[in-house]
Amino acid sequence: MPASPYPSSLFADNFLSMTEALLLVDVQNDYFPGGEMELPGMDAAAANAAGLLAAFRESGRPVFFVRHVATRPGATFFLPGTPGAEIHGGVRPLPREQVVEKNQPNSFLDTDLAALLAAEGVTDLVICGAMSQMCIDATTRAARDLGYACTVIADACAACGLTFGGVAVPARTVHASFMAALDGTYARVTTAGEYLRRTAR
Repeated sequence: MPASPYPSSLFADNFLSMTEALLLVDVQNDYFPGGEMELPGMDAAAANAAGLLAAFRESGRPVFFVRHVATRPGATFFLPGTPGAEIHGGVRPLPREQVVEKNQPNSFLDTDLAALLAAEGVTDLVICGAMSQMCIDATTRAARDLGYACTVIADACAACGLTFGGVAVPARTVHASFMAALDGTYARVTTAGEYLRRTAR
């Protein structure tokens, strides 16, 4: 494996940062059972995300929610004004917490997310949500390119299965492939349990 082009300090063992924020991406009803785009393992991913959310709130660190609203012609989920586009009750934002609305996979594209993070002095992001191969991947890569040190919580993310060239790729393989691609270069990829253990020290 080639060496990372980024300084090792970006992924230092000191996980807890006073400028660290939690970014919950697209934890919305349509991804859950009964939704228009149910993802395998989304309930478990959301439970882990909820644990992270509780820890961030307890420590007073900032939390940001990203909500996708589909504007693309032919979109079948996250449609404007539908219950499926709402943030899931398991990670419902508090009135004081920021919710960023996006229309693209990259949470920074055509949104005020970067400005909101800058206003809080955020330099480090802990990222979770869905989908692993789409909005989590696009947002993490964009965040790293903008200079943020990123941690992705693998078991607080979920993916869907894909098909390419007539080959069906199961959701768990899609998820693992994208986590592997991000790990070490664009982010530190870890689990919710490991992250919480380290930050509790």
